[in-house]
Amino acid sequence: MATIQGKKVAPNLPDIQRLMNENPDWGRTRLSQELCTLWNWQGPNGQLKDMACRTMLLKLERSGHMALPPRQRKSTNAFRNRSLPSVSYSTEAITSSLQILMPLQISILNKDCADLALFRCLLNTYHYLGLRNTVGENMKYLIRDQMGRPLSCGLFGSAAWKTESRDRFIGWDTATRERNLIYLTNNTRFLILPWVNVPHLASHILSQLARRLSSDWVAKYGHAIYLLETFVERSRFRGICYQAANWICTGQTKGRTRNDRYTIIQTPVKDVYVYPLHKRFRQELCHGL
Repeated sequence: MATIQGKKVAPNLPDIQRLMNENPDWGRTRLSQELCTLWNWQGPNGQLKDMACRTMLLKLERSGHMALPPRQRKSTNAFRNRSLPSVSYSTEAITSSLQILMPLQISILNKDCADLALFRCLLNTYHYLGLRNTVGENMKYLIRDQMGRPLSCGLFGSAAWKTESRDRFIGWDTATRERNLIYLTNNTRFLILPWVNVPHLASHILSQLARRLSSDWVAKYGHAIYLLETFVERSRFRGICYQAANWICTGQTKGRTRNDRYTIIQTPVKDVYVYPLHKRFRQELCHGL
């Protein structure tokens, strides 16, 4: 286990063990925050990469490298989305042409945004994968028509740690990928609400999001995004809206998960789509950052 969450494990294990030995009263949150400070592990905007560090610590514990201090409070992640607050919204059919709905209203949803509850409710109710809590850098969008009616939700989060066809398309080596993966983001959720039937709407929204996403990322996190990715489950979808929005299919997954250490966990095969946001994306991702 040479690298976890982009960190070399072996050189950092003594720091972890020393802090735990010297501070037996610290919980996991305090431990991860102090480690980030010690290692100067932060994003381009200066924010400590606390959640990445906690994920690394959990993986180290599960692999038998160490034993973390006991949890000081129960984790709420498994239950947070089971009791979403009730949100009222109209399900009246929207079947007009795209032109009539324009200009679309695209809103970025931050943690204090009034529309965040609606976004979470819609994804949890109508997306086939439901809603999971996001870890690390992410961007949430709610798209409405010119009259303010919700049409779509888009969620972008951490890119896959490694994907053979994507990595071959970019042309980077392992060390470069580990260093520059933060300049990719994964479209983990994209939902057109089921009562909305508007030709070309999905591809139009994907194009609009692609035009603004890097600048939105710079404003929120202090660095650009050079490539988008997404995974389309082949048994359910054909990826037509991504194709219409000029995303590129680089290949397919192998039907395994990132946790499949013994190659026995079978998952649906997915098409891997990418969308470059910069003409020199390969140079930026492989050399220029």
